[in-house]
Amino acid sequence: MINVFVLQNGRLNQVPIASRADLEKVSPVWVDLTDPTDEERAVVKAMYDVILPGEDEVSDIEASARYYEAENGDLHLRTDFLLEEEEGPSRIVTVAFILAKKILFSVHNDDLPVFRLVRLRARSRPGSIEDYMDVLLDLYATDAEYSADALEGIYESLEAVSQRVLQKEFTDQDAASALNAIAHEEDLNGRIRRNMMDTRRAVSFLMRGRLLNSDQFEEARQILRDIESLDGHTSFLFDKINFLMDATVGFININQNKIIKIFSVASVAFLPPTLIASVYGMNFEFLPELHWKFGYGWSLALMVISAIAPFLYFRHRGWLK
Repeated sequence: MINVFVLQNGRLNQVPIASRADLEKVSPVWVDLTDPTDEERAVVKAMYDVILPGEDEVSDIEASARYYEAENGDLHLRTDFLLEEEEGPSRIVTVAFILAKKILFSVHNDDLPVFRLVRLRARSRPGSIEDYMDVLLDLYATDAEYSADALEGIYESLEAVSQRVLQKEFTDQDAASALNAIAHEEDLNGRIRRNMMDTRRAVSFLMRGRLLNSDQFEEARQILRDIESLDGHTSFLFDKINFLMDATVGFININQNKIIKIFSVASVAFLPPTLIASVYGMNFEFLPELHWKFGYGWSLALMVISAIAPFLYFRHRGWLK
């Protein structure tokens, strides 16, 4: 899919593109390709004389491959964006940006909420975008906001987990549910931190390359400040996640120790009856109770009393709680 955007009266408006003829009629400031076909890639290349990277090139993590200037002067950037989905874990989507001929080209395989939000804001805020570089910086700034919203979601989820972990009765089923939730939030927090680190690298590259005017340079500095503040939140969340993980594992160990204690008490309580049964099971000829009329009942009663007495003692000492 090819999404083409033009500036009209200070607004970023999308132009419907049904054919190559429609593309030839407009002067775009942003060309966004979402999971493009080979034919769409060929059309964009022929129209604007720009080389679009393949999927293997987009996934390269080396700095020399993520930020570089091509021989024809086009500037190439690879930036990670966070994608949260209702079903399944969050993931990172790498977007390839090409800055050529005062047009921003973006190539990615998934429709990202950050891109949708930028398009919506640009239509409702006239004058916020003046050229293709403003679009790129707005994408980075919105990505930081999107990550901040995701961090707020982690705070809320961990608060719910804390209430479950610190409740009076905490079963093994509760512990399993809590561990699953903690692991999910830890994974999301790690992806946010990675995403912010990558955005910082991209913005720093633009600032070092002297590609921004004074207003854009100040906006880039604000983006870096926002990212710096998010780093503190991710660090705090990692500490909170570790605390909840340790607390959950600790409660699991306590529950297991309770079970082991019950077995230990039961085994100790049944030692006296076992001893009595062993004594009266001896095959000696002269056993005082061997021919006694009440010998069998006496031995059974003695075993029952010897089993009950330890339980009463353990209960009195509070060892069964």
